[in-house]
Amino acid sequence: MTRRIHLGAFAFHPGGAHVTGWRHETAHPDRHLTIGHYRHFAETAERGVFDTIFLADGLYFWDRHPSGVDHYGQLRLEPLTLLSALAVHTSHIGLAATISTTYNEPYHVARSLASLDHLSRGRAAWNLVTSRYDEEARNFGGDHHLDHSRRYERGEEFVRTVEELWDSWDDDAFPADRQSGIFADRSRLHTADHRGEFFRVRGPLNIARPPQGHPVQFQAGGSPAGQRLAARTADAVFAGYRPLAEAQAFYAGLKQQVADAGRDPEAFHILPTLQPVVGSTRSEAEDLAEQLLASTPDALIVEDVSHSIGQDLTGRSADEPFEFDPDIDTSNESRSPNRRAEGLRTGDAPATPRQVYARSFREGIVVGTATEVADVIEERVEARAADGFIVQSLTLPHSLDRFVELVTPELQHRGLTPESYASGTLRDRLGLERPARVVPV
Repeated sequence: MTRRIHLGAFAFHPGGAHVTGWRHETAHPDRHLTIGHYRHFAETAERGVFDTIFLADGLYFWDRHPSGVDHYGQLRLEPLTLLSALAVHTSHIGLAATISTTYNEPYHVARSLASLDHLSRGRAAWNLVTSRYDEEARNFGGDHHLDHSRRYERGEEFVRTVEELWDSWDDDAFPADRQSGIFADRSRLHTADHRGEFFRVRGPLNIARPPQGHPVQFQAGGSPAGQRLAARTADAVFAGYRPLAEAQAFYAGLKQQVADAGRDPEAFHILPTLQPVVGSTRSEAEDLAEQLLASTPDALIVEDVSHSIGQDLTGRSADEPFEFDPDIDTSNESRSPNRRAEGLRTGDAPATPRQVYARSFREGIVVGTATEVADVIEERVEARAADGFIVQSLTLPHSLDRFVELVTPELQHRGLTPESYASGTLRDRLGLERPARVVPV
C-alpha cells in the first residue's frame, strides 16, 4: 500500500532557503516585509495541498564574523504575528511557528498558540527550539547561553507546563447559557499551580482549551538530548537531509526511542528537509542550481563557512586553503552532527571555503525534473527514511511555485499526497489523536 506522506513548506530567509536566493531574477527582495509576499507563499503551499507552512526563527542578528555584505537573509518578521495574519488568507493549511523555550515563558506561549489555534479553527503548530547562540543570550540579559543539557531539561518542563495551561478548562466549560446567566462553569476550571525546577506558574489560562486540545508540536535538532525530548513530547521532528543509509538509521533509531517512551511510533512523524531544484528538463534544473551557487559573494561564502564550522575565517580569500582546527568547541551551541565540520575532520587535504561551501550546497539539494524529484521522495518514504518532508525553496517565490506546478501533480498521481484537503484540524490531517486533558501531578 502506498504510504501517505506529509509536506510542510519552509520559510526562513525571506528570499528563500538559499542565503542569496533573493538575488535570483524572479525574486522580489523589496517585498520581504509585506503581507503580499507571505500570502503568496502560504496560498501557493495551500494550492499544493501541503499539510503546513513552517516559519523558522531566531532571536538574534548574526554579526560575529562581519563580512561587509548585505545581511538581507537575517531579516524576518515575528512568526506568531505573521501567522495570525496568514490565518485570514488561508483555510486549511497548518500554521507552524518556531518558538524558543529558553527565551520565553510558558504562559505567554500557551496563550499565544491557543489564540492562533482558535483564530485558525485548529491549524496552529509549534516548532520547539532551545536556541543555540550566545548572541541570543545577550538580547535577554545574559552573556552566555544556558548549557546545552540544561536547555533541554528546561525545554521539557516548559512543554509540560504549557500543556497543563492549555488544559485549564474542560472542552465543555463554556455553556454560555443566557437563561441561567452562566457563561463559564467554574467546576470545569483547573488550576495547574505548576512548581518545578525552572518554572512556577499558577494559571489558569485565560482562554478556552484549543480546538486541537494541544496544538501540534514539532521539534528540530538531531542531538541525543533533542531526540530524547522529541521522543517523549513531540508529534513530529524536523530533521536534516542525510544520505539514504544515514537517514534510515536516524529514522529507525528515533522511532525506537518513541516506542521506548511508551508512545506509538506510527503516530510520530519524521520530516527531513528537502531542497528541490526543479526544471522542465534536468539541464534546466542543473543550470538553476549552478546560478544560485554562483550568486553568493565571496565574502558571504567565507562568513557562511565560518558560521557553520565555528572557526573564524574572516579576512581570507574564498579560494585560500585553510587548516581546520578540530579542537574548537561548539558543543554548547549544538550537538547535532555538523556535516561540514565532520568532513573536515576526516584527514582530507586542506580545503578552500569555496570548496566547502559548494560541496555542502550540492549535497543538500535534489536536482531534476518533477519525475526525478518525486522518485527521490517516494524512495525515501518507502525505504523508511522519512514520513514526509519540509520543503525548503531555495528562492521565493519561484522554487515553491515550480514545485507546486510540476512536482505536486506527480505526487498526487502516485497517490502519495492528496488532491484536496479533508475536513478537520491539522492534528486530524496528520493522523494524530486529540489529546485528553493533562492532569497535573
